[in-house]
Amino acid sequence: MGRRFLFGALLASTAAAWAGAAGAGEAWEAPVPGCLARLLAEQDTDQDRKITVDDRGSGRFELVDAEGGSHLVEGVYALSVLLQELSLASESGAATARISAAALAENPVERTSRLIREVYWDSLTRTIDDAGIGRIVQDEKTASSDGRNHVYVPHDDVRALGYFRDLERSRPELRLAVARLPERVSPGFVRSLDGQHGLLTLKMEYGARTHGVPFVVPGGRFNEMYGWDSYFIVLGLLADGRVDLAKAMVDNQVYQVERYGRILNANRTYYLTRSQPPLLSSMLRETYALLPHDDAGREWFQRGVEAVIREYRTLWTAAPRLVEPFGLSRYYDEGAGPCPEVEPGHYDATLAPFARARRVSTAEYLRGTRSGKYADAGLAALFVHDRAVRESGHDTTYRFDGRTTDFLTVDLNSLLYKIESDVAEALAEGFGGKLTLSDGSLEEASRWRQRAAQRKERINAYLWDQERGLFFDYDMKNGRRSGYVSATTFYTLWAGLATQAQARAVAANALPELEQLGGLAASSLESRGPLSDSRPERQWDFPNGWAPHQMLAWRGLERYGLGNDARRLTYRWLWAIVKNARDFNGTVPEKLDVEKASHKVFAEYGNVGTKFAYITKEGFGWMNASFQVGLRFLPAESREALREMRSPDEVFPGKSRQGGAQ
Repeated sequence: MGRRFLFGALLASTAAAWAGAAGAGEAWEAPVPGCLARLLAEQDTDQDRKITVDDRGSGRFELVDAEGGSHLVEGVYALSVLLQELSLASESGAATARISAAALAENPVERTSRLIREVYWDSLTRTIDDAGIGRIVQDEKTASSDGRNHVYVPHDDVRALGYFRDLERSRPELRLAVARLPERVSPGFVRSLDGQHGLLTLKMEYGARTHGVPFVVPGGRFNEMYGWDSYFIVLGLLADGRVDLAKAMVDNQVYQVERYGRILNANRTYYLTRSQPPLLSSMLRETYALLPHDDAGREWFQRGVEAVIREYRTLWTAAPRLVEPFGLSRYYDEGAGPCPEVEPGHYDATLAPFARARRVSTAEYLRGTRSGKYADAGLAALFVHDRAVRESGHDTTYRFDGRTTDFLTVDLNSLLYKIESDVAEALAEGFGGKLTLSDGSLEEASRWRQRAAQRKERINAYLWDQERGLFFDYDMKNGRRSGYVSATTFYTLWAGLATQAQARAVAANALPELEQLGGLAASSLESRGPLSDSRPERQWDFPNGWAPHQMLAWRGLERYGLGNDARRLTYRWLWAIVKNARDFNGTVPEKLDVEKASHKVFAEYGNVGTKFAYITKEGFGWMNASFQVGLRFLPAESREALREMRSPDEVFPGKSRQGGAQ
């Protein structure tokens, strides 16, 4: 029997049975250096410091304990767990590691969930203060020209400025360069920071111990607090009972609105001119639901509501994002030129024609555009659209055909409808229908309901396609709906703006095109279109699937009584996560190729969360969240099927990538 079949048989016997065969309470002291070196030599045949199904080892390892006892460990999964346990002991400097049969046999569903709950959230938590700044101040996406780690403080947070200037003096080894932002941050100012981009500070708490309010980062190269990632991370934190950390996430986003004027794409200076999909009202309400509704709680909630209203008015429903003739909004970025944070080579296909015309390399041409040496016609608009797609969170995709600001999108306007509905409900339920804000203005629930109703009417007029039974982005330049089938059509269900008939139509028409073995694809294959050297793969298109799309679709379908579809999609996604964690040394990646249910995604910068040695200690923020939320959504019988790793097409016969019917 080959090693893969050995492992399949081992898993099918269940963790409890295997632990019983080995001795339910049995544990051994294993000499770390010798065992670790021999395990890698025998089983890690591709020498990537992981044990996976891609290795060509025997799949069998004789573990010799400190007393000379011999114990056979079989199967890729058990061997990868052994590697992880030995590597943790090695990191701690221990000479021996206590290896238990129960740990090696822990079902990958339970192990993945436990590690997210007990390890990954804490590993991804950051603070910007004396204790934590060393873990976040450096940025692998950009490098400073002077070798300093630049830190920028909001203009009106004088107390924080004093704290960080003291830190600059007391911690010379950090090579900090602390500066105060100008009162008005212009796009020109942001561009002037090229070579000196840096970290933006967040909320501080002062008292017996001054400290930064904690937040959770996505992971890997995304080592800062991201706008829309934070909502999905909060859902995972709430599912795991981490209410205080979820509240801290809300506090930091409220601080951003109050001090930076918007929730930032993330807290680095090159993100100052753009935001991300607005989800603060949802974060706020779902967190508040689990907090005491006493005076302090209501005061906290009111401050959050005020921040939601402020950002809604000053950013999302103001020019240039609001397009007046339509009464709907678009994504936009006030900045100019290429984005400093993009991965090397990202602009190559786009800039190649310009570079050829000037007989220079694309790298030289990009340097010239940044310095102002080259300013060819059409280039400025190209970068405006490129920046806007990054505000959409869907960076990048062929959904917008390189013309992001020309589109009134389903996702953004669904989110704004949700904000309008959330504010109306918050005012009605928490403040008797009316609330006087700190600036003296009066907000009334009835007016917010009117705003939601008006937006719904406009969405139906411009974005709903009755013939195809789907919501599409509206292409203002060409005066028609795009026809691009995207998972964002499900945002309308999540936001509650679809009618029952529309919801059923969306499920019936979108799922056959988007549902894959491992969950929802970001787009249909037909909509994405053919790929070539001049039209390379983009990560937010088919065949890739993303946690935000899954989670919003689950909730949206459930909301409209389409629970069977919701649970089937949930099972597919979780099964794909467990499959990759089981077969690839615990990998929990940023995204998945849902057609193949694989983490092997190579578009653009690749797949965060897949490059590690021995053991992953973070997973990826919203992927972690989707697993914890999804587990709680599945009924008991589906969770048991997941533990047995039964194929989705076996668990849901006749529903293989079909959908719609209940």
